[in-house]
Amino acid sequence: MRLRHTGVAALAASTLVLAACGGGDDEDAEGAAGPGMINFYTDKGAWEPQFLEVSDVSETSLGLGLDFTGYSDAEQYSAFVRQSFRTDEKPDLFTWHTGSELEDLVTEGLLAPTTDIWQGAIDNGDVPEAMREHFTVEGEQYCVPMNAAYWVMYYNKDVFAEYGLTEPTSWAELMTIADTLKAGGVTPFYETNILFSFVWFQTLMAGTDPELYNALGTGEANYTDAGVVAVMEQWQSMLEAGYFGDPGDQTAPQDQLKNGTVAMINFGTFLSGQLNSVDMVSGEDYDFFLIPNVNPDLAQTSLIFETGPMCTALDAANETSALQYAEWWMTEEAQTAWANARGDVSFNPKALVQDQLLAGLNEQSASGDYLLLERYFEATPTPVLTAALDGFSAFVTNPGDPTSILQTIEAEADAYWAEQG
Repeated sequence: MRLRHTGVAALAASTLVLAACGGGDDEDAEGAAGPGMINFYTDKGAWEPQFLEVSDVSETSLGLGLDFTGYSDAEQYSAFVRQSFRTDEKPDLFTWHTGSELEDLVTEGLLAPTTDIWQGAIDNGDVPEAMREHFTVEGEQYCVPMNAAYWVMYYNKDVFAEYGLTEPTSWAELMTIADTLKAGGVTPFYETNILFSFVWFQTLMAGTDPELYNALGTGEANYTDAGVVAVMEQWQSMLEAGYFGDPGDQTAPQDQLKNGTVAMINFGTFLSGQLNSVDMVSGEDYDFFLIPNVNPDLAQTSLIFETGPMCTALDAANETSALQYAEWWMTEEAQTAWANARGDVSFNPKALVQDQLLAGLNEQSASGDYLLLERYFEATPTPVLTAALDGFSAFVTNPGDPTSILQTIEAEADAYWAEQG
């Protein structure tokens, strides 16, 4: 019988041992009377229904399903996974993070490589080539994309219609829209000082100088560089112009858009599912557009994406089956099931996404007209990110001279990169 756990209670670190819920090794799992089961751990406990919906498909198609264990606390989950590598019962499949946290596990020799899986998926057109680099450490690929989301501008269609507005094709047009809305007493943009306080820094930085944006994530540029200061000053001018809603408003973003509290929300495409949950209809009540570059001279439009890895532990009890599942996860069949279960896009451009807006974006993202840039949250080393989130939250709450905030972030970045040698 499948074990399904959501929101696992906290355990002392010394007792955090991952049980192989599928039981036994690959031979036992694959030779069982029913479909083989792979133990799967994630910090996305709330996504259990979606994962199990796809698991039902994989049981029929692949003969392998997921024994789901979900956490709701990210720190507990991270401790749980890291402790498991000190035992003989490593996770078959588990979700993780790209960037420095992925590199850490690879450096410690804890992950099974997936280079062949990636090459096959790219050759088959199942994943954009540009995404591979975010799963590459020292020339080899590890894990596969668990999901993908692109950051776009959602808008309330009724509000746009009321003011005779159409989707902008340039940054100047977007600012004109903001001015029109503000003059009419409508708040143009959603803002928050909790977790997603980095979003507008990300948008302005990537749309102004994508090379500098990437260089911040690798320590090749400083937060006190002139280009970063200029972006912060532009953000400051937008805040002071009254373009943003109350960053302390605890009302869910989907409700703010539905109620017309704000006209636009700069958000990941997973917002579509949340809008649908409050009875907003895609293409009728809301739509979205790709955010134009701030710098009109850039050759490609910067498109922020996020993806979370689905990884296999090296020498896990069911390593072979887990890698087989990871390979299947990249396919059109799997991603069609996943995208529609989640109400989101897929990294696989061939996935048959039911939502026509999302389906169109899926095709656009693979067209070559867009420069895919990793979301700031994943592209930034954790200690630096922590300082940045604190700084940006303070900045949107009380806009002012950004100098001290940037200096504080840079001090953390200097310390981090010095430790990396």
